Amino acid sequence: MDSATPDTRISVVLVDDHALFREGLREILESVGDISVAGEAGDSATAVRVVAETLPDVVLLDVEIPGDEVTETVGRIRALSPETGIIILSMYDGPHLLTRLLAAGIRGYLLKSVHRHELISAVRSVHEEPSRLVLAVSRSSLARVEAPSTGVLSDKELEVLQLAAQALSNNQIARRLGLAEATVKRHMRNIFVKLNAASRIDAVNKALAASLIPPQSRGGDD
Repeated sequence: MDSATPDTRISVVLVDDHALFREGLREILESVGDISVAGEAGDSATAVRVVAETLPDVVLLDVEIPGDEVTETVGRIRALSPETGIIILSMYDGPHLLTRLLAAGIRGYLLKSVHRHELISAVRSVHEEPSRLVLAVSRSSLARVEAPSTGVLSDKELEVLQLAAQALSNNQIARRLGLAEATVKRHMRNIFVKLNAASRIDAVNKALAASLIPPQSRGGDD
């Protein structure tokens, strides 16, 4: 076990909506002497608040926490604490979301199937080498990162985008369409990739400009 004083330990904030998973992460990280857990959160709003309070060295951020879309959460965290390295934890190994997250400024992307030593190594690497990216994904996903798909929006994606244009939240869209909120988030991620959009407003503007949705779809600003 490595030893370090409290002032020199790598501070980490854990963000996942499953308390048992956060507890497991805490035990793994604090089993070594040079990493400490500075705070925890189970949703995007709490994550942003905890980061603002603790200014951690590293954030371990689950890709599908409740609240804002993950790239929005990444952007808010980076605005509050630019020096914090953000490592995404995900069950999914796909190039489209990875492309957008890299553009948003994440420092790492790990599948939740990684071994404990890989997790600890990633946290240390991101903290010690600011220019380094840590990616634990398949070779095929990595090969496709530079070439995301740009297909036409599906009927369901158009429905989701029209409601987003009316300033409805993901939760409101899910209720309106009878979908799970996680499904709406996946549709929004696909929309962002296909339209090469940086935000919901950007996606709406591009869809309007391309006549993919009618002008009357636009609601108030969110």
